[in-house]
Formats: sequence, structure tokens, C-alpha cells
Amino acid sequence: MKMHVLSGGRLRMKRHIYQPDADRSESIELPVASILLRHAQGNVLFDTGCHPSVVDDAEARWGGMARAMTPIMGREDNVVSQLACVGLGADDIDVVVCSHFHPDHCGCNGFFRKATVVVHAAELAAAKAENAASAGYLPVEWDQGNPLELIDGEKDLFGDGRVTLIPFPGHTPGLTGALVALDRDGPFLLASDAVSVRTSLDPGVVPKNTWNVDLHNRSIAEIRRIEAGGATVLCGHDDAQWQTLRKGADAYE
Repeated sequence: MKMHVLSGGRLRMKRHIYQPDADRSESIELPVASILLRHAQGNVLFDTGCHPSVVDDAEARWGGMARAMTPIMGREDNVVSQLACVGLGADDIDVVVCSHFHPDHCGCNGFFRKATVVVHAAELAAAKAENAASAGYLPVEWDQGNPLELIDGEKDLFGDGRVTLIPFPGHTPGLTGALVALDRDGPFLLASDAVSVRTSLDPGVVPKNTWNVDLHNRSIAEIRRIEAGGATVLCGHDDAQWQTLRKGADAYE
């Protein structure tokens, strides 16, 4: 199996969301990642990043949320365009695993019409709740008519231990990560926004955009246990880590 790190966009956000002691005027630039897993049984995307239209008019798609997370990306800086670097198109994707239904993680779901979207049942319930928009759930992003496969616990995606989905609630009710077993490069834990930036793990700063702090802390403890077992944790938006990763056609195996 091969794992490709693809760009799903780039955002500017307030630094104090992740570092509460920062001045509220400070901003931070964050990468948005989509991970392609090329498995013998199918091509999987873990998260689909930002929709291309936000480059030109983020407010038209995101409303007031565009003032909290501002796209700073180019026209080709999206997963649909990025797939071309590995010779794939949107119809070549069989499964989309959505870590959660926030716009910067599911924005391109609608392009993958032949794919089944795998998501935690608690995440779907949160996206359908009465106050969902105020919690960052926008139907234009997550409700694209793809067939859904709901999970409510750990799931071995292909039954061979290569891709294991693990719930990490806290940032959102149904946030789900993926433990990926590679032959050459070893295990990787795709943590998404359970670990948006490395400071969530060490020294353990709780981001301000956390839905449930107790569940977040439990998830962090489990992620630390998995990391101690030898897995490389891929953060959801850590720019320092992003700069060190192999990307595009340069795969992990």
C-alpha cells in the first residue's frame, strides 16, 4: 500500500485558537491535508480539504465562517487538482473517509461521485442538529448526496489491518482518525483535528475550538499511547510538520 500526502488548501486563522496565551491580533497559517491511500482493494481519501471556490469567494460558500478561517491558497491547491500528480481523477476514488464534517475537511466530497463516504454516526448527528451551522457544519459542504457508511466504533476498513479507523471525539462528537500500516515506512496515525497542531500533544494545550474537553483529553491520551507504540502522528494543520513531509507523487510505502 502507498500513502500520498496531498494539499487540500491553506488557511489563515487566529493563533490564540491553538495557543491561548497569544495576542488576539496574531494570526497563523495552516496547511490543509488530504491523504490518499492506494490499497489493493481500492483508492481511499482521508479528508477532502477545501472546496476550490473559496479561493475566489469564501464568504459565498462559508458565510461568516470565512472571517474566522481565511483561505490563502491558489486555484490548483485542492485535492481534485492534486490527484493528477499520481495519475488519478475524481472517479478513481472508491472511499472517502471523513474525519469530521467541518468545511476544510469535507469541502471536495461532492466531486467524488463514485465514492462511499465513511463517517462516524455521531458526526452525522451533529451535522444535522438544530444548531449545526453555529458549530461549523454547513450542508453545502457535507451533504452532497454521496452514499454514506456510518461507523460507531473502530473499523478495519479492508479487513487486513492496513487501515483502521479509530474514533477520537473531542474536537467534534464524531471525529475519527486512521491508523495506517505501511511496510517500509511503518505506521502512521492520521489524527486530523484531534491533533490540529503539535502543541495539542506536547505540552498538551487544549485548542479553543474544542467541543468537549474531557473527551478531547481522553483522545489525546490514546493518541499518545499509539505514538509511544511507534506510530508517526500526522497532525491536521501543523505547518512545521507539513514542511517536512513527502508530498504528491513522492509516496510513503
